[in-house]
Amino acid sequence: MDSIKTDFENYLAPTCDSPMGLEIIDANGIYLYDIHGKEYMDLISGIGVSCLGHKHPKLIKAIKEQVDKYLHIMAYGEYIQSPQTKFAKKLAENLPPTLSSTYFVNSGTEANEAAIKLAKRATGRTKLVACRNSYHGSTHGSLSLTDNENKKYHARPLLPEVYFMDFNSIDDLSIIDEKTAGVIIEPIQGDAGVRIPSQAFMTALRKRCDETGTLLIFDEVQTGFGRTGKLFAFEHFNVIPDIITLAKGLGGGMPIGALVASKALMQLWTFDPMLGHITTFGGHPVSCAAGLATLTTLTEDGLIEEVERKGQLFESLLQHSKIKEIRRIGLLFAIELSDFDEVHVTVQKGLKNGFIGFWFLSTKNAFRIAPPLIISDDEIRKACNLILMSLND
Repeated sequence: MDSIKTDFENYLAPTCDSPMGLEIIDANGIYLYDIHGKEYMDLISGIGVSCLGHKHPKLIKAIKEQVDKYLHIMAYGEYIQSPQTKFAKKLAENLPPTLSSTYFVNSGTEANEAAIKLAKRATGRTKLVACRNSYHGSTHGSLSLTDNENKKYHARPLLPEVYFMDFNSIDDLSIIDEKTAGVIIEPIQGDAGVRIPSQAFMTALRKRCDETGTLLIFDEVQTGFGRTGKLFAFEHFNVIPDIITLAKGLGGGMPIGALVASKALMQLWTFDPMLGHITTFGGHPVSCAAGLATLTTLTEDGLIEEVERKGQLFESLLQHSKIKEIRRIGLLFAIELSDFDEVHVTVQKGLKNGFIGFWFLSTKNAFRIAPPLIISDDEIRKACNLILMSLND
């Protein structure tokens, strides 16, 4: 056993008893390379993070330029830092006018924590509504809104007054009432295995929130930044939330999250008490520089316009008797097989054959595919051959 693997096992806190254990020493484009020189197609983008792939020249250039200027200089919100300001402005330019004010944090779960906190402050209410089979993060508040009892029971007690409704059920919208501070929902459920709601449900959801004075929060941590073929998934439904949360692809590979709302809502954190929400590292200048480069590249290089076509090519090539269903939007896939054992074997064979797929936490009979948006048609064909080979072995 080599020393770095031993150190990995001895000194890093584990997350499971059987991690993939790949020792990656280089990455480029959609490929990762291990210590033995083996090449892997990264078909999960580090779980939806590396939307521009690895070592994208525009992203690396922005990071290097910012590193040469300054790193962390002050807790968020006190100093004027150009990377933060430019990134926030660029986000506002690509969002509806009611989503114009950005609060940068460090991760998706932090963004969701801030969102539910803001909803309670704005409404003076305490009830929260989320969806069954949801996933919003692992910190206490976000975990409270996540419908996965297997992940939750050791952490109880969690937040009180949290209620769950069925995703895509118009009848269940009656759970939202005048006592509800906020509804948090993934516009397309990711961890549930890529579940896409109807237009009727999304329209009725917005209407119910308006009727009851409830803030509508869209968790776009997985679905944002071009993953679904739109910059943001809510654009598929023409339904605008009151608050949107972002992370993963937001930094193109650098750690960052964000909460975006109206200026009026964000202003509530400036008084009674002042500093109603604080973060030391949120909006780190290097992460913001990377995020700005990522957003600029996505919106100006025509990448998003190609996402749905690439997704269709993937789907057309993934024809196999073991595949029971493909649920997809853009380049976000759930490949459903018979059971978890078949999924586990396929993912492990994928590593052997040179591609990386991954599981869902809450969907045991499917594996995820979410490749970098820069993937080429030839790379898609190669990836599908590797997936089919892994199903055949």
